[in-house]
Amino acid sequence: MPDPNQAALDFMQTRRSRPARTLAGPVPDAEALQVLLTIAARTPDHGKLEPWRFLVIEKPALERLAGEVRDRGLALALDPERVEKTVREFADADLVVAVVASPKPSDKVPEIEQVLSAGAVCYGLLAAALAAGWGANWLSGWPAFDRPFLEAGLNLKPHEFVAGFLHIGTETIAPPERPRPMLDQITEWVRA
Repeated sequence: MPDPNQAALDFMQTRRSRPARTLAGPVPDAEALQVLLTIAARTPDHGKLEPWRFLVIEKPALERLAGEVRDRGLALALDPERVEKTVREFADADLVVAVVASPKPSDKVPEIEQVLSAGAVCYGLLAAALAAGWGANWLSGWPAFDRPFLEAGLNLKPHEFVAGFLHIGTETIAPPERPRPMLDQITEWVRA
């Protein structure tokens, strides 16, 4: 039998995201954030392509992006409540790390594997932040895929998109546990 890391297993079994709206300052400083980003970058990455990168978005930039989200939402004629909710996600945040999926041309590693690697980076950053004692939440929403917002607001290249906006800050209230999947309903054993 292997020698388990029980503390890590206990953490993974009880890990719970913190709603972004419940996060406040202080936020990790550059040194603390560097540790979290280093952990997140240790994700599975077939071919060592690094098909992702980080944008650390601080308060002044988040306020600017909130305005751009409002403008884009109006231009797209989205439901005003939906737009305002997304505006608040940016305007009320103190620190967001955007994990940018940036697939690389490769004959050996399909683009889908590269995109999945970017998703793994999001989870790695989320888990690292929570393990370090911060509150954290992984969000996306329509701005993560809106080309004009991505290119004008975040200066992304045409082939890039946001795999996740990771909100990181100080937890103000602990959320209740939520229902989890019933394993017998989502698991099939293939034995022969």
